[in-house]
Amino acid sequence: MEMLCKSAEDTVLSGFEFGKKLKKGDVVCLIGDLGAGKTTFTKGIAKALNTKYEPVSPTFSIVHDYGGDIPLYHFDLYRLTNENDLMSIDFDSYIFSDGICVIEWPDLALDLLENYYTVEIKYSGNMRTINIKESE
Repeated sequence: MEMLCKSAEDTVLSGFEFGKKLKKGDVVCLIGDLGAGKTTFTKGIAKALNTKYEPVSPTFSIVHDYGGDIPLYHFDLYRLTNENDLMSIDFDSYIFSDGICVIEWPDLALDLLENYYTVEIKYSGNMRTINIKESE
């Protein structure tokens, strides 16, 4: 599935539409450069899940728990260096929970995941292109 977004509001709306399709236990891996719109897309997912809080970048805290009708766990793995770092934040307990995990900079975790969505966000000029794929 590919979506074109001309604004941050469009990106939130795309996340909202995608978020309505998510179910307990789903994992979403966000791929994109700094400033591409990963957290903005996550804000739309959060709206779809009726979370208690609006997402902000979890860069310095690694994971945020936004609660909601289905718990939303928002990760930023950019600062982690190895699988031991993942284990130190109890990563398994999140990805095997009844919540939904959204992971920015997921490369370190991919070997630990079985089924997940990949959301690739590319930003060029005033346009974001969002491609969503389900793992095989």
